[in-house]
Amino acid sequence: MEILGVDIGGSGIKGAIVDTETGELKTERIRIPTPQPATPEAVAETLKELVKQIGYKGPIGCGFPARVINGEVLTAANIDKSWINVKVEELFSKTVGLDVFVANDADVAGLAELSFGAVKGYKGSVLFLTLGTGIGSALFYNGQMFPNTEFGHIKFKGDIAEHYCADSVREKEDLKFKEWGERLNKFLEYIAFLTSPDFIVLGGGVSKKFEKYKDQLTLKTKVVPATTLNLAGIIGAAMYANTRIQKK
Repeated sequence: MEILGVDIGGSGIKGAIVDTETGELKTERIRIPTPQPATPEAVAETLKELVKQIGYKGPIGCGFPARVINGEVLTAANIDKSWINVKVEELFSKTVGLDVFVANDADVAGLAELSFGAVKGYKGSVLFLTLGTGIGSALFYNGQMFPNTEFGHIKFKGDIAEHYCADSVREKEDLKFKEWGERLNKFLEYIAFLTSPDFIVLGGGVSKKFEKYKDQLTLKTKVVPATTLNLAGIIGAAMYANTRIQKK
């Protein structure tokens, strides 16, 4: 099935039509800057514009940077606080005039990686982490997703983990990749102790720079970079919509 997948981020809203059987993009990826402030109405209108530019008339899947339960946004760590308690699926569907299915962005990116990426078809426990402005997380067991985990918000080093080793922290503090890799390793050791995954998959932009910090990752759990890279959010969003459609 071909479905429009959309990755809603803090700086950009990206989308493309995806073949959910193969994970291949059937159109060019389109990116529109995220409106500032990123209020619900402004983001909904930007999504509408993206759909218009692509010329699409079917169901849509969206990865969204928050905990989304039953179509409602429940957290707003790295997005505008006005999103809390917004019925995001209802808002997007009404604004765009199409069925829109929304899930946590790390969950859908992990879904793409499990289906087409580094741990394709793996049966066992997999922890997927996206390292960007914050730290997103997705936990899978035998291909089944445990949704809406927030391991980036675990108390760590006197604060929360994403304030210690998100990629934005590396940039803000001008850390060399080796220095940042040492920080990341400490967090991964801790989260591996808590969840006992067979694999940890690292997504986000730094997955492309894995060679620069992999030697600092000395934990016993195997750590691999995501192979769907920055397309994971788009591919996974389309796949998530497909699963929701199949359940209807």
